[in-house]
Amino acid sequence: MKHISVSEFKNYIDEAQESPLLLDVREPWEYQLCHIDNSKLVPMNQMPNVMQELDKDRETFLICHHGVRSQRVGLLLKDCGFSKVVNVTGGISAWAQTIDPGMTTY
Repeated sequence: MKHISVSEFKNYIDEAQESPLLLDVREPWEYQLCHIDNSKLVPMNQMPNVMQELDKDRETFLICHHGVRSQRVGLLLKDCGFSKVVNVTGGISAWAQTIDPGMTTY
């Protein structure tokens, strides 16, 4: 599984011709507090029920609070045949500190 910093991910978003799939694997209450625009909430415990709806060949970025849950989900997706899984290291916490200092944190 590939890992990318929040700065690298921000650059990727800015340069991408189409919006990448960003799966936020935190809980709904966390997502309500703060999230990255155009991210899709799929809590970690719901991933086994949802992953059959996802394109296994689409570049899929994963984010959580600090990067631990998203890494676990990434490993699950890789084991299930997803070929382009990328973990955003540092999670939403690093995003708030580095990219969006005005973002609510917890």
